[in-house]
Amino acid sequence: MMKRRCVALLLLAAASSRAAISVQDGSGATVTLAQPAQRVVTLAPHATELVYAAGAGERIVGASDYSDYPPAAKAIPRIGSSHQVDTERLLALRPDLLVVWQGGNADRLLEPLRRLGVPVYQSEPKRLDDIPDEVERIGKLTGTEARAQPAAAALRARLGALAERYRGKPQVSVFYQVWDQPLYTLNGRQIVSDAIRLCGGVNVFDNLAALAPTVSVEAVLQKNPEVIVRGGEDAKASGLTMWKRYPVLLAAQRDNLYTVSSELMTRAGPRMVDGAEALCGLLEQARGKRR
Repeated sequence: MMKRRCVALLLLAAASSRAAISVQDGSGATVTLAQPAQRVVTLAPHATELVYAAGAGERIVGASDYSDYPPAAKAIPRIGSSHQVDTERLLALRPDLLVVWQGGNADRLLEPLRRLGVPVYQSEPKRLDDIPDEVERIGKLTGTEARAQPAAAALRARLGALAERYRGKPQVSVFYQVWDQPLYTLNGRQIVSDAIRLCGGVNVFDNLAALAPTVSVEAVLQKNPEVIVRGGEDAKASGLTMWKRYPVLLAAQRDNLYTVSSELMTRAGPRMVDGAEALCGLLEQARGKRR
């Protein structure tokens, strides 16, 4: 009896080890793998960073252009950009999982790969809290939960600390400038706006319909934000100096023309928590300039 029970337990364990892995991706689709992915291709820089954060960076066999963080990612073979992929080269890598950018990789690129049976995980965090969730789900797909779960917990702890620190702070009106020619911004559904809200800010164009709408200088002047933030490394190079021509603008009056590293604000990966911390510090600096 004891021997039969042990055999049954061993068979059960073996069956369990072969059980399919299923997670729901950012689009709501269910991604199912027969076993943990061993050969991953990422089609966006933030996807590359998420896979590394999940502890599976060594399993990436191909990546899109600009996948340059962490430094080890620079050595990964390139298979194209987020808009144009060398399909033959990609398939030659024999991927068993694609991690793609839901909003940036066109369906015309992905559908042929799906038809060939390559599992596709779509990623596009819409809120900062989605980022640690993505790390955990990718960790499950790659079988690296032991590393992914602590990494996700650390990100949640940092976001929780920011929320606690800036909860109840006086609101700051913010214009987030993506580019200056043409002048466009982001609406309230974009993840950058979630970072602004976390810091006690209000995106002055949060109610516009388009995710990345074009706006006029006159519209910005009418909104009269207290702070203008631009993704970049240098205020002069980023096109922020244009606002100094408008002394009626509150942000110009108080010299609240700031930059935050583009990579930290435009890549919806783990480093965006660093970007949020930097942004919160700038809004707090602006509060200190109030008379």
